[in-house]
Amino acid sequence: MANESHPERESESKTLPPPPANKRRRRTLIGAALGLVLLGGTILYYHLFVAPYVSTDDAFIDGYVTMISSRVPGQVDRLLITDNQYVKKGDVLLEIDPRDYEAKLAQARADLASARSQLDQAQAQVKVSEAKVLQAQAAVTAAEAENQRATNDLRRYESVEPRAVSQSALDQAQSQARTAAANLEAARSQVQAAEAEVALSRAGVETAAAAVQQAQARLQLAELNLSYTKVVAPRDGRVTARTVQLGNYIQPGQILLVLVPTNIWVTANFKETQLTYLRPGQPVTLRVDAYPNRMFKGRVDSLQAGAGARFSLLPPENAVGNYVKVVQRVPVKIVFTEPLPADLDIAPGMSVVPKVKIK
Repeated sequence: MANESHPERESESKTLPPPPANKRRRRTLIGAALGLVLLGGTILYYHLFVAPYVSTDDAFIDGYVTMISSRVPGQVDRLLITDNQYVKKGDVLLEIDPRDYEAKLAQARADLASARSQLDQAQAQVKVSEAKVLQAQAAVTAAEAENQRATNDLRRYESVEPRAVSQSALDQAQSQARTAAANLEAARSQVQAAEAEVALSRAGVETAAAAVQQAQARLQLAELNLSYTKVVAPRDGRVTARTVQLGNYIQPGQILLVLVPTNIWVTANFKETQLTYLRPGQPVTLRVDAYPNRMFKGRVDSLQAGAGARFSLLPPENAVGNYVKVVQRVPVKIVFTEPLPADLDIAPGMSVVPKVKIK
C-alpha cells in the first residue's frame, strides 16, 4: 500500500514552476545583457555623434551693418526709401534741399572767373614790365653813346693848345660830358627799376595763380557739397532702423538709417575648453532658431585672437584679491558654404546653434 503510485501527484509535480532562485538568475542575466547593450549603444553613440563634435547655443548671425548719414546739413526735400526696402549700391536714398548749395556753387564759379581775370592781368603786366626793361636798356645804349661822344669832344678840346680853344667852349664841353655821364647813370637806374618791376609783376602772377587754385578748390568743394545733397547707398542691403522723415533738418554725422548687407556669417562664442581641437576649415552644421526644420552647411573661418571679455567696454581686472575663475568664451567666425535661400529672412542678431565636426 505504501508503494502505490499516484498518477495525479506525479502530474502535479511535473507542471510545477521552477524554483524562485532560477527565475531570479534568469532575470538578472537578461537585465545584465540589456544593460550591456544599452551601455554599448551609449558608448557607440557618444563616439559617433557626441565626441567628434562641439556645439554652443551662444551663437548669432552677424554682418557688417552700414550706418548711413549725411555729409552736409540741410532739410530733407525728398525721401525715396521705405522701411525694410532692398536697395542697390548707388541708389538715391534721400535728397536734401539743394538751393543753398547751388547758390554757393554759382558764387564759387564767379570767384574762379574773377581770379582767372586777375591772373591774365598779372601776366599782361609782366609783359609791360619786360617792355619797359627793353626800353630802359635802349635808353642806356643811347646814353652810353652820348656819353662817349661828349667824352671824346672833351678830350679833343683838352688836347689842343689853350690859345686855339676858347674857355667857354672848353667849359661847354666839360658840362656836356658831365651831363652825358649823369644821363647814363640815370638810364642805368631806370633799367634796374624796370627789372625790379618785372620781378614784382612775376610775383603778382604767382599770387594770382595761387588765387586761381584756391578758387578752383572752392569750386570743387561747392560741387562736392552739392553732390552730397543726394545721399546714396554705398552698398547693397536692406533699409533698417530708419529714423529720418521727410522735412527733417539733418546734421552731418547724424545716423539716418542702417543698411543690412546680404553678406552674413555666424559668430559663435565657444567656451575656451572647447577650442582644443577646433581649427579653421572644419565643417559645421547650422540650425537657425527661426527656421528649426532647416539645416545649413558652413565651415570654421577663423578664431578671434582673444576672449570676448578682453575686448569689452570694461575689461575684467583679474589682479585683485577676490579673483574667481570663470570659463571664458572666444568668438569663432563661421561662414556659410552654400547660398542661403532667398525666401528665408536671415538677418544679423538671429540665434543659431552651430555643431562643428572636430574629429
